[in-house]
Amino acid sequence: MPLHEGPQAGDRRLSVNPFYGPANPVGDMTEAPPTHRLAAGPVAPSTAYQLVHDELMLDGNARLNLATFVTTWMEPQAGVLMAECRDKNMIDKDEYPRTAELERRCVAMLADLWNAPDPSAAVGCSTTGSSEACMLAGMALKRRWAKRNADRYPGARPNLVMGVNVQVCWEKFCTFWEVEARQVPMEGDRFHLDPQAAAELCDENTIGVVAVLGSTFDGSYEPVAELCAALDALRERTGLDVPVHVDGASGAMVAPFLDEDVVWDFRLPRVASVNTSGHKYGLVYPGVGWALWRDADALPEELVFRVNYLGGDMPTFALNFSRPGAQVVAQYYTFLRLGREGYRAVQQAARDVARGLAGRVEALGDFRLLTRGDQLPVFAFTTAPDVTAYDVFDVSRRLREHGWLVPAYTFPPHREDLSVLRVVCRNGFSADLAELLVEDLTRLLPELRRQPGPLTRDRSAATGFHH
Repeated sequence: MPLHEGPQAGDRRLSVNPFYGPANPVGDMTEAPPTHRLAAGPVAPSTAYQLVHDELMLDGNARLNLATFVTTWMEPQAGVLMAECRDKNMIDKDEYPRTAELERRCVAMLADLWNAPDPSAAVGCSTTGSSEACMLAGMALKRRWAKRNADRYPGARPNLVMGVNVQVCWEKFCTFWEVEARQVPMEGDRFHLDPQAAAELCDENTIGVVAVLGSTFDGSYEPVAELCAALDALRERTGLDVPVHVDGASGAMVAPFLDEDVVWDFRLPRVASVNTSGHKYGLVYPGVGWALWRDADALPEELVFRVNYLGGDMPTFALNFSRPGAQVVAQYYTFLRLGREGYRAVQQAARDVARGLAGRVEALGDFRLLTRGDQLPVFAFTTAPDVTAYDVFDVSRRLREHGWLVPAYTFPPHREDLSVLRVVCRNGFSADLAELLVEDLTRLLPELRRQPGPLTRDRSAATGFHH
């Protein structure tokens, strides 16, 4: 979560419309409450609601937010179930045994979906999202390495190998758990990890390699099978046996349905663990992720806590404790509702929108595509070489005036020279909405072409999108 500063000088008060009073607009008018400290007394619930409601109108429209991977639409029935479960605390397994059972079923379904050798032996848990799931997976990798190297640790410093394109949660993991982050840079038109370069960064202190199934920078899959093959060759040469974690925050809920021939999951013996975001292409509102391990050996027992459940013993592994069961219930609802064919249809529709929109953007002539939405339903594009009057930050800013939130950002080392726009196509972003986006972009281009040059002065402040 971002850090926010406390109250500023000149603390103001909220303005209250007299009509917010429940009966008499004069006699029932409430004193204006302060914004950065608790008021002396209460206000009517209708007043509190209206004050908060009015301020939230200034937020962007979530359905038009093409920066986020997070689900912005669910069926009304899912919303009803979530409302019925928002007061259930997921950590209380013995008090809410049926919610715990639905979580267990979801883990079993994912183990089967991701081709665990023995789905009944796979272990996993729900989390608040992929960030927590990645933290848990990283902790398991580090603990397994530490046990294998008990004669050298804590003297030796562990490291984790990954592409420079990883989500920021991996950098946080390395900082929080004192692990050296070894990052494979981008080179040329390769915008993610190179298997051989990753293997060359590994040594006796490497706890694992992270492969990203669906890079947030451009929507491309990293070559997990090729990475595992490179690490197999490393073991043959050196004896080093380095496990792989697949960060499938988005792709692990797309590839099983649309790219069944792509081998990336537990079919590869070197893959020890996989995570995904239920609240991304898992099609659930924000607040749920999943972490799974190949088997009990991949998750050190000392990291697991046990609670009483239905008179028995239920293992738990989490950084967060009290959280609502609503999102887990919504995940089970969605699995039950769609099945494999339903998920395939939803994800194929999103990919079709992404491909079609990418083609329309390319046809405008002012842009060059980096990806086309044929892996994740996501594509990235930049201005064509002959476009000098404006840049991607100008496009992002002008689209925002029409309500569209399209992030513009600069790539990391060694491609800081490349700035792009990225569009995420999710369930609920229809072909009709895509058409409206193209129409707005088309109307903006004549004005952008007449600019004397790009108007962006501070690229770091040009967009709210940061990896």
